[in-house]
Amino acid sequence: MGDDRDFYVKFWGVRGSIACPGPEHQRYGGNTSCLEVRCGEHLLVFDSGTGIRYLGDSLSQDGPLSLDLFLTHTHHDHIVGLPFFGPIFEEKNRIQVWAGHLAPDMTLTGVLCQFMKAPLFPVPPQVFGADVTFKDFKAGETVTPGPGVTLRTAALNHPNGATGYRVEFDGRSICYVTDTEHVPGEPDENVLGLIDGADIMIYDSTYTDDEFPRYVSWGHSTWQEGVRLCDRAGVKRLVIFHHDPAHDDDFMDEVAEAAEARRPGTTVAREGLVLRP
Repeated sequence: MGDDRDFYVKFWGVRGSIACPGPEHQRYGGNTSCLEVRCGEHLLVFDSGTGIRYLGDSLSQDGPLSLDLFLTHTHHDHIVGLPFFGPIFEEKNRIQVWAGHLAPDMTLTGVLCQFMKAPLFPVPPQVFGADVTFKDFKAGETVTPGPGVTLRTAALNHPNGATGYRVEFDGRSICYVTDTEHVPGEPDENVLGLIDGADIMIYDSTYTDDEFPRYVSWGHSTWQEGVRLCDRAGVKRLVIFHHDPAHDDDFMDEVAEAAEARRPGTTVAREGLVLRP
């Protein structure tokens, strides 16, 4: 993995809403959202759901670390793992945490201080031993976290706001688009602009089209909408993500089969999966 042009995404948490450990979720995994994206020597992390604890364990022998953690938003399932991310307590490490959905009314520092505050949590972010900085931007801006790495961003349709990301490196692209709700028959122009011609799109596929009418306004989408967006935007590969906790392994197997029939090459995310554009 030492190639300075290597570019891949690894899935550490693929579940939405709440972690769901148990035998019925073994094949795909029960941890909430966390992705590792390697752009050569640069490490990006997306979301800090419960999966980030296992990512931290895998990094424990590395160091010193310099990484950027990008949050789609700050609902509990996407940040609950942050206080359990081992590298954030090591003085040798440098970590930048980014969010694009809070400014100008709130700040990431303020939100995380409220999250890690008694009686909700026993210690504040000040216990982090690493050199941690919190950076707010506005969804729609372009961010450059390292040489040769470009992140385009877009606002998503989710309660309290969320941010979609497009990572561009060495002429290739990986898009991360969760949590977002579509309007049937009206493709989201923000999403289409972000994913245009992408190599990989990881998409909020919490529901199926049949389930979706029962969950309008909950802020999530369907794998079928992901297919429609990819077809329209010329995306090479769709990755189904943010699995509903009610969808067990057998259900996800059925989704995988249906999606492969509808758009060959479509992948259902599972913990431990590594994909390269």
